[in-house]
Amino acid sequence: MDRASNVDVVVIGAGIVGASCAWQLSAAGLRVVVLESQAGYAEGSTGRSFASVRSQWADDLSISLSWNSIQRYRDFEQEHGVDIGYRPSGYLLLHPHEAWASQLRAVDLQRAHGVPVEVLDVPAAQAITPFEPDGIGGATYGPADGRIDPHLATGAFLQLARSHGASVHLASPVTGVEARPDGSWELRTPSRSVIAQHVVNAAGGWSAQTAALAGLDIPVAHSRRNVYASAAGSVDRDLPLTCDMSTLVYLRSEGDRVLFGGTRPGQEDGYDIDVDWDWLEGLLTVASERFPWLADLPLDRKACWAGTYENTPDHLPLVGPDRSAPTWIQACGFSGHGVMQAPEVGRLVAEQVATGTMTGLDLSPMDPARFSGKPVSRSALGMVI
Repeated sequence: MDRASNVDVVVIGAGIVGASCAWQLSAAGLRVVVLESQAGYAEGSTGRSFASVRSQWADDLSISLSWNSIQRYRDFEQEHGVDIGYRPSGYLLLHPHEAWASQLRAVDLQRAHGVPVEVLDVPAAQAITPFEPDGIGGATYGPADGRIDPHLATGAFLQLARSHGASVHLASPVTGVEARPDGSWELRTPSRSVIAQHVVNAAGGWSAQTAALAGLDIPVAHSRRNVYASAAGSVDRDLPLTCDMSTLVYLRSEGDRVLFGGTRPGQEDGYDIDVDWDWLEGLLTVASERFPWLADLPLDRKACWAGTYENTPDHLPLVGPDRSAPTWIQACGFSGHGVMQAPEVGRLVAEQVATGTMTGLDLSPMDPARFSGKPVSRSALGMVI
């Protein structure tokens, strides 16, 4: 094993959140090491995600995290000369009658944050994505929402981190963590040992196991999500990400294919990236009630894939210092929204390490300590998905 090196921060995980943290920590002048267990970056939830980004939320914090991140993605090529695949392909949300009034209030909040969002009646929404209108009170459309390329973005963030002096070690799983008497941490991998003043736990669905090495208990678990793909040439129009908010079935085009998915009820926790073919029939049964044309598209089984969300019990992430170990920063549990919020989370984590606090946003709803008592509910924060 190499002799232990001393740095300011170790970031555990080279998914998009860890890469964003590494970039912005190193840009702040801190000595940073990234340790990734996989042989490549973005090989966990990041690389198997739906890669969509939206700013249509119903609470201030989620709007700020997502909209600030989307603007960072939007301007990234101009600022850094690298195309990370941001495409404002849009986000169309179909809202049931009973939720329409509350959604209009959410639109007012989104616009107060500067988010571009359009309110559409049913015929205008059907002109964008064909659907059956029964039960739909209206739709909202975010023209700046869309998608990125998660591999390009993660690689670009890591390259920027390296340009500021960070070192990135792939195939370097953390096998041991020791809290030292001076408040620093020693992290061991099979090939090296690193001593750091701070640790950022951005290990995605493996964050609970990583935290446990330091004697910390956090409730983060993998949950499988499937993405099914139609055959090439099956559509001849661009479809924005369209979500039926009554069933949470979603779809979007990818070139001349349609990608679609939806959460399987009762999905068990655990790392599983085998496509769930048994769920396909049930999903299409639900989806075809709103999008009957979807069931008629030929499927390309080879183009389908599965990934995992890194879920917490309340589906809110853990962002901030652990109360029992304040130099251990949690940045995990994004429950499907890590790609969407990574740039802003990286900025806030860098602020925490550099200054000892996060002043840019009030992240108290995402405080890791909330699970020592009663969890915060998503509905209490007014989130739309």
